[in-house]
Amino acid sequence: MTALSLETVHLTKRFGAFTALDGVSLHVRPGTVHALLGENGAGKSTLVKCIVGYQRPDDGAVLLDGREHDIHAPTVARALGIGMVYQHFTVVPGMTVAENLLIARGALPAVIDWTAVRAELQAFMATAPFQLDLDATPQALSAGEKQKLEILKQLFLKPRLLILDEPTSVLTPQEADEVLGALRDRAHAGQCSVVMITHKFREVMAFADDVTVLRRGRLVDSRAVAGTQPAEMAASMVGEDASARGEATGAATLQRSAQPPGPVRLALRGFTVDGDRGETAVDGLDLDVHAGEIVGVAGVSGNGQRELMEALAGQRRRAGGTVTVNGQIYTATRRQNRDLKVRGLPEEPLRNACVASMSVADNIGLRSFDEPPFAHAGLRVPGALARRARALIATYRVKTQGEGAPIGSLSGGNVQRAVLARELSDDADVLLVSNPVFGLDFTAVAEVHARLVAARNRGAAVLMVSEDLDELLHVADRIVVMSGGRLVHACAAAGADRHDIGRHMGGHAGGHAVVAVADSPASVAAAAQHKEAA
Repeated sequence: MTALSLETVHLTKRFGAFTALDGVSLHVRPGTVHALLGENGAGKSTLVKCIVGYQRPDDGAVLLDGREHDIHAPTVARALGIGMVYQHFTVVPGMTVAENLLIARGALPAVIDWTAVRAELQAFMATAPFQLDLDATPQALSAGEKQKLEILKQLFLKPRLLILDEPTSVLTPQEADEVLGALRDRAHAGQCSVVMITHKFREVMAFADDVTVLRRGRLVDSRAVAGTQPAEMAASMVGEDASARGEATGAATLQRSAQPPGPVRLALRGFTVDGDRGETAVDGLDLDVHAGEIVGVAGVSGNGQRELMEALAGQRRRAGGTVTVNGQIYTATRRQNRDLKVRGLPEEPLRNACVASMSVADNIGLRSFDEPPFAHAGLRVPGALARRARALIATYRVKTQGEGAPIGSLSGGNVQRAVLARELSDDADVLLVSNPVFGLDFTAVAEVHARLVAARNRGAAVLMVSEDLDELLHVADRIVVMSGGRLVHACAAAGADRHDIGRHMGGHAGGHAVVAVADSPASVAAAAQHKEAA
């Protein structure tokens, strides 16, 4: 098995009048890791779907080892030695790891010789870059182990070219390094070539040999990673105009004030929440968030973060404990949210924070449509909401056909901007944020982060859940780690050891002691310094 070289020659794909891929000529050297960068809508997914046969290009060609091939279906790609690992899991939940590996082959005999298959799978697993129990089912696997199973399914087919779509989105830092390091070693050994779609510059710099940047369906840059700086790649992604505005790197937009955090705004004591099946999802949390700080909640998906934020937002029943905002008991009613200035940016805001069929103006006005100056004596003031919406649309740069357009017609990034306009327009005291930039393009990510830090600078207490540790290290002041529904670690974000955080995220930090994070940020930093000195 030898690595394939891949070339696309003027590859073009149109959807009606929209050109998703515009004459892209890509070259992947055999035995290398090639990173593919670009904003959402840049054409990355369309490109790889054309390569693996899920979509037929309208023009251009795909060459493997210099020979053109008509890859009109995924089965053709598989026969040619091309494997694809998708961002979303495709494992069959009720089947064992062994059965999931076997069905990856596609065609199977009517009667399976399990003795022979078992021996083959054990031999494969003995040489695999990571190990899984063949008898385990996906329900018993962590998110990271499921992602490893997806990769193992493809490696079992012995691909000569492996394409990965955001392969580390559910992995801890240690797992991400393990997976990417193993694939890089396999590529450098000449066993396969790797194309990796990612949005993490750290992964590109650490594991890729070459990088290609797409923008608006066109290839705008392709170069060796050695000697390249993240800022150069970022500038290629967003273009010179955006780079000049400071959008090329998220760091450029984060103007963090240096004042010490203020009093406690949000306090959780013994906070307990049940999961969807009645199990304890959040187990007796104690946590303080101060005015003028962002506390980031890190953790592998499925460790209680979703239930925590839903309960705080009033979307899930609490099983125990108390929550106070500015010293007052908080039960997440609409009146309390208004009076105590508690605001939120939930994950998937179009589904969880908007009414898709209503106008942008009405969605921006959901919190205040029945209050002066927008209403008097129960009657709405004509034009008041529209005037306010127009001003906020301009301030937050929401791209829309007008305040009367349905919010469901906006892109994901513009829905985020519209929700931020609503939630931050009256100087929130507490801001509850869940995966705020998931699925957004590079420019929108930088803008959302800047808005969150600006709210923090004004004195808001921000509690932010994210499955992207790089994002938390970039944006947060403090980081707490959730594992098994409990807080198991806390540290200052500045100078934090990402691998130490990762060990706690993966439950491999030498125990599961509960961490009480009701301390001030200063005491957390002092404890960290004392730990280092010890």
